[in-house]
Amino acid sequence: MRKLLPFLASLAVALAACGGNGGGGGGGGGSGAQDPIRVGLIVSLTGNYTPLGSEDKKAVELAVEQVNAQGGLLGRQVELVVRDDKTAPDQGIVAYNQIKGEIDALIGPVFSNSALAIEPLAQREKMPYLSLAPAVEQVEPIKSYIFVTPALSSMYAERYLQYIQAEGIKTIAVAWDSKSAYSVSGHESMVALAPKYGVTIAVDEPYETTTADFSPVFQHVRDSEAEALVFWGSGAPGVTAAKQYAASGLKTPLFLTASQASKLWLEPMGEAAEGMTVQSAIGVVGEHLPDGKQKQVIEQMAKPYLEKHGYPPPQFAQDGYSASLLLFEAIRKAGGTDKEKVQQALETMDLITPNGRFRYSPTDHSGLTPEYISVNTVRDGAFVPTEWAREQLTKTVAGLG
Repeated sequence: MRKLLPFLASLAVALAACGGNGGGGGGGGGSGAQDPIRVGLIVSLTGNYTPLGSEDKKAVELAVEQVNAQGGLLGRQVELVVRDDKTAPDQGIVAYNQIKGEIDALIGPVFSNSALAIEPLAQREKMPYLSLAPAVEQVEPIKSYIFVTPALSSMYAERYLQYIQAEGIKTIAVAWDSKSAYSVSGHESMVALAPKYGVTIAVDEPYETTTADFSPVFQHVRDSEAEALVFWGSGAPGVTAAKQYAASGLKTPLFLTASQASKLWLEPMGEAAEGMTVQSAIGVVGEHLPDGKQKQVIEQMAKPYLEKHGYPPPQFAQDGYSASLLLFEAIRKAGGTDKEKVQQALETMDLITPNGRFRYSPTDHSGLTPEYISVNTVRDGAFVPTEWAREQLTKTVAGLG
């Protein structure tokens, strides 16, 4: 088994390693050894996914500040080239075409529909691309230059089914956004995997991103034998549906996916969120992990993020920071920004990040497994791992040291 990269004792050690000796292969707009390394970042800064994209941007900016403070990568400073996809696939394409000639690699977008629109362009032009969206279609089938940073929607589906099985639940309802690639992908995976875990889907309810009234969904659940309602959605629908659920009096437990693992969901929900079940990346609940390498790398991000922004890094920030670490390490391993060498370095990556341990390979461009996903309960306005999740996560991180 490949040896884990020994950068985890402290972030300073990690970034010093990234800033070690080495040449700089050309990419983007220049090939001189001291030219900056230019990283494109396309995220939603306006539109429905603004709350997600803004957190990704903060996290990537933090990672860039930290690596530059340690001398940069291979003696070169890192510069961000940021564009807004406006939560629209066509605007994602516009943004990519604006910057493709001046960047060495690309991070983003968080909106799955935009990510899928950019993907064929990046692949055609051999642009190393770390997506912040979890749609399965990005990496199934494999495209050589496309990598995903969040756990795939199929992994979130399977992790919930593992939890549902452990809780003895046999019948569920599923609501999903038919206009969101993330939601559609998660729903399809849950339907496909449910028999494996002995789970029956009694209510299968599509809605649209613009839906303002979820009472028909709740009535269908109330009239069914469902023992839990799994809600797939991102952005505004997650708040709207959860608020209406709390007011509906429906007793069937509501299970929300990791798109709600943020203060941007917690704050508008207020006390109504108490007791709800919400998935998240492992980094969101890092304080509840036992001491070790995984907790160390989470804290290396979480502490400065909290100091800078006044709140812990949410789900989307975990994704942006993890993508940055993966790209920085790939550039260091490649000895520069030659795109083919960076792609090859990513395909042999074995790295612990706030999202968990990534092990990319030529046949796996998602790199994570469901074991790095937590299932949480909201307690006193914070995400706390369920007893089942705490036991599972402890086992997962034990092998990392």
